[in-house]
Amino acid sequence: PDYPKGYRTFYGQTNSANRAAIAYGMEPRYSDPIEFIKDYRIRSREIENLEGMEPKFISEKEAPLMENSFKGEDVDLLTLPVPMHHELDGGRFIGTADCIITQSAVEGRVNLGTYRMQVFDQNHLGAFVVEGKHAWLDIMDHFENGEERMPIAATFGQDPTLFIFASIGLHHDTEWGEYEPTGAVMGEPFPVVKGPVTGMPLPANAEIAIEGWIYPGETEIESSWRGKGMETKIEGPFGEWAGYYGRDPVPEPLVRVEALYHRNDPIMACAVPAKPPYDYSYHKSLTRSANLWDQIEAAGVPGVTGVWRTEAGGSRLFNIVSIKNRYPGHPRQTAHIAAHCRAGGQSNRWTIVVDEDIDITDLNQVAWAMASRCLPARDIEISDGGWAHKSVPEVDEYVPVNSRFMVDACIPYEQKDSFAKVAEASPELKKEIVEKWSDVLLGNE
Repeated sequence: PDYPKGYRTFYGQTNSANRAAIAYGMEPRYSDPIEFIKDYRIRSREIENLEGMEPKFISEKEAPLMENSFKGEDVDLLTLPVPMHHELDGGRFIGTADCIITQSAVEGRVNLGTYRMQVFDQNHLGAFVVEGKHAWLDIMDHFENGEERMPIAATFGQDPTLFIFASIGLHHDTEWGEYEPTGAVMGEPFPVVKGPVTGMPLPANAEIAIEGWIYPGETEIESSWRGKGMETKIEGPFGEWAGYYGRDPVPEPLVRVEALYHRNDPIMACAVPAKPPYDYSYHKSLTRSANLWDQIEAAGVPGVTGVWRTEAGGSRLFNIVSIKNRYPGHPRQTAHIAAHCRAGGQSNRWTIVVDEDIDITDLNQVAWAMASRCLPARDIEISDGGWAHKSVPEVDEYVPVNSRFMVDACIPYEQKDSFAKVAEASPELKKEIVEKWSDVLLGNE
């Protein structure tokens, strides 16, 4: 109530394969997620050449984002319609489908990433940044190099393509971060405007954006940020992507907001994690599956026929890979790479490798393969000390590592010819029946 007329929120911007396809410059024609993933990988390779895709700086006058500008004491984040997403959240979170913009104090490269941001009052935000991610590295580098304060910016409504790249991460660093591949999808450099306060590049066509600073300070309360040299504030809890409220509230970096910009009648983009599936879990499963498939093959693993990072696992915790089993040890090799490479490593708890005859998007088929082709004493391996996410239950807040299962649910290579045959009609018989009885089965006249 009492928010200015025309202020809106928007959910579900990429919650189907076809919406994600449109954002990625692909034809919206998908009903099979694996077909989307295959085409997405091809499309990703088509735009790998980022030459000439540095963002295009335009003037403040040309930038729709700058239609309304508030600085200093005029900043009031509480005028925005920031939702209370879950009933037990510790406050209102403006950053859910956002892009946090940081810059490396060492390398100078820009990065855009999606991290939650809590509104504390008119001009203060909390930034929940995960260990090992680019924003975390940038914060650490900045204060380890003795800088007085760190510039930071964020958008809360932006081009869906930019949001997709910011939320899934890139295969490699670029000077201008996620702006470059977004421009490649668009076919022209992405328009940005230089932030008047921090100098950070802001998406010129964004709906809402802020600029501010993280200042030096000390965190007395035990947390992962203690002793790291920046100002923090107790943040959370928040209903997170694994389907649970995150760990108890602890200090997170505090952002002092010095400028707020928004278009006329701004639209705040939101993405609400919860018990899966939720409003953006499907697109995360699609794009993260493609990235993991790329990295498995880049490691030299042959014969991969599909990758599916399940919505049930928040596109991280429960991952399935299908292969054409070509040699002894092939499934185990695949499982190790999938469980520990960068794309599949964070928060992975289950990696299941199955044969190519299994529909990996059908958990009934995956469970059948595990139940009938896996001998637990022989085919399940557990590794410990893996890269974890502090939002997941039973992960230590201060040392976020976990253990993970790697399951070989393939027919053993040495039994390929002798293993029991599957009790189902062959493709040839199915075709013959359909051709012979199509008028009965399909209602043809």
